[in-house]
Amino acid sequence: MRWIRRYMGYSRGEARGMVGLLVLMLAAIVAPILLRPAAPVYLPESDQKGLDQLAAQLKEHRTAEQGYATRYPKRNYERAGGSRYPQVAQVALTPFDPNSLTAEGWEARGVPRFVAARIVKYREAAGGFKAKAQVKKMYGLEDPVYQRLAPFMQLPDEAPKRAERPEYAANKPGPDGKFPPFTSAADTPGKFPSKPRNLQPFDLNTADTTQLMQIRGIGSGRAKWVVRYRNQLGGYLREDQLDEVFVLRDAPDLRDSLKKYTFVAPGFAPKVVNVNTATFDELYLHPYIGKPRARLIVAYRQQHGPYKQVEDLKQIPILKTEDWEKMRPYVRCD
Repeated sequence: MRWIRRYMGYSRGEARGMVGLLVLMLAAIVAPILLRPAAPVYLPESDQKGLDQLAAQLKEHRTAEQGYATRYPKRNYERAGGSRYPQVAQVALTPFDPNSLTAEGWEARGVPRFVAARIVKYREAAGGFKAKAQVKKMYGLEDPVYQRLAPFMQLPDEAPKRAERPEYAANKPGPDGKFPPFTSAADTPGKFPSKPRNLQPFDLNTADTTQLMQIRGIGSGRAKWVVRYRNQLGGYLREDQLDEVFVLRDAPDLRDSLKKYTFVAPGFAPKVVNVNTATFDELYLHPYIGKPRARLIVAYRQQHGPYKQVEDLKQIPILKTEDWEKMRPYVRCD
C-alpha cells in the first residue's frame, strides 16, 4: 500500500479505497467460476424406469378403451351368402318390358344392384320409359350391358316425336278433303294481353297500374314505381317529374311514351305537408325534403317557433333556391 501511495501519489484513504475496489472486482470475476453448479449426471437407469412407467400407463389406457368399445360391437351385415347383400340368381334373357321390371329383375339380367335401383327410381319419377334411348342414358349402365339387353327390350329405339302445334294441326285437310279456316297463334288468347294500338291519353294522377301498363314498354314493375313515387310526392304537377322516377332515369323512350299518353289535369292540387305540425318521420319521406332538410326544418321550428309563412323556409342556410322552388307547392304552414 505504501508503494501505491508513493508511486500514485494517493492518500492513505484513497489507497485503501482503491485496494478494496480491486478486491471486489476480483471477487466478481472469480465468484461465478467457483459458484457454478455441477453439470448434471446422466443416469440411464432412472430414465429407463420413467419410460417403463409411461408405457405401462399407455397400455392400461388402451386396454380400457378397448373394453369400452366391446360394449358396442359393430353390426354384422354379412348374410348367409357370405356378402352384404344376397346374390340374385341370373336368368336367361327373354323379351321383357322395362316398365314392369323390378330392381331384382334388372339385377337378375346382369345389371349392377345400384344401377337397377336407379333405373326403377327414374322410371317411377318419369312415368315410364318411352324408348330404349332413355334406358341407355341411365348413369352407371355400361354400354356392353345395354347392348346385351337392348334386343330383348319391348320398346322402340327412339321416343316418338312431339305432337305438331295446334294451329298447324288444325289446318290439315279433314275427311272430306277440305281445309278448315287457318288460326294463327295471334288469334289464340295468350298469357299476357296485347297492348292497345290507339291509346287515348289519361290523367297521370288518377291512373292505376293496370292503366299504366297499357303503354308499350311499361310493365307491372315500372307501373308500380310510377304510382309509388306519385304517392310519395302527393301527386304529379308536371309530366317532367316522371324523369325523377328511379326505374325511368335510364329509359328516355319510356319517359317520352308516358308523357305522350298521360297528362296532369289543370288546377290539380297536390297533397301538402304542414311544416308546423309534421314530425321528422313525416317530413323526410317526401322526396323533395329528405332527412337533412327535415332535421333542419324541425330544429329551426323548435328554436324560432312555428313558421308564419312558407317563405320563412328560405332562412334555412342549406336550402338552395332550386330546392325551394320544387318544395314550395308541397308544403304549407297553418
